[in-house]
Amino acid sequence: MYLEKEIAEQPTVIERLISEGMTNTEKVVTAIQAFEPSYVCIAARGTSDNAARYAQYLFGNALKLPVMLATPSLHTIYETPPHFGKVLVIGISQSGKAEDVRQVLQDANEQGALTLAITNFDDSPMAQTAAYHLPLLAEQEFSVAATKTYTAQLTVIAMLATLLAESDTMMSELKVLPAHVSETLTLSEGITSWAERYRYMDKFVVLGRGFNYATAFEISLKVKELTYIASEGYSEADFRHGPIAVVNSGFPVMLVAPQGKVFAGMADMREKLSERNAETLIVSNDAGLLEQATKPLPLPTLPEWLSPIVGVIPGQIFGMQQAIARGLEIDKPRGLSKVTITQ
Repeated sequence: MYLEKEIAEQPTVIERLISEGMTNTEKVVTAIQAFEPSYVCIAARGTSDNAARYAQYLFGNALKLPVMLATPSLHTIYETPPHFGKVLVIGISQSGKAEDVRQVLQDANEQGALTLAITNFDDSPMAQTAAYHLPLLAEQEFSVAATKTYTAQLTVIAMLATLLAESDTMMSELKVLPAHVSETLTLSEGITSWAERYRYMDKFVVLGRGFNYATAFEISLKVKELTYIASEGYSEADFRHGPIAVVNSGFPVMLVAPQGKVFAGMADMREKLSERNAETLIVSNDAGLLEQATKPLPLPTLPEWLSPIVGVIPGQIFGMQQAIARGLEIDKPRGLSKVTITQ
């Protein structure tokens, strides 16, 4: 089973990125600093789109750089690309074969923007199109459901932000990340013992906010891909504005709620869900909140800005265990392929 193996490889991939990928990242950072972009535009699809959501928060928080998500259809279908100007345009893709994302990079090149591709392959079309390329160094990922390439994408984004911020504190925290990922895998071993409880659920919601807005979407996507159920990710703030109405007794909701700036809001949401007798699966490193969970998914103690890289792992494992409990194909979910090329 490739998926289980690739989830377990994440500490190694992240360690490799930090130890072997820093020099290349420093070169890209030098180019970005010389270019002095006024904002960042990121083009991505699927799982990579969730990595872009992480970049929106991290670049904004650490660098005060606004980040927008590209609209690739304007470049391919409508053939009306926006005017980029003094912009850093980043394309993110595991395979590097997303043609619409590649076209965004091509159009940005022609307009004089600075372009960067983040993919797993140096010879991919996106890597060849962009002015700069940062490889994920994740080796081949065989399972259709992306795991190690996703956390590698987040790590590359974290490395970029750390070097651009010129922060010794962030660098020290980043270097401990592989150990935190290893610890998270150990802490998540208990999921196997209770995953059967949710074998027959047919709806599922994942909530996060701030840095972990991306995590809510990514866990929801993994569960959807692997179990074929109606799984949705929301900002905790958005969920209060209407969608909470769908929650009734026994409704399973996962909260990604590590300690940090948004923790109080997430803890309040747990109370509101408990009033509705929902099943709360809580991903957190706060002991008090974990004690109140229907099922706790503990995390190590680490800075909030790095928490999405470990916070997604219990969700990856939960999705995998749900597929196993249901007797579904793990590595090749129906109707999906490893490389999806959209025009």
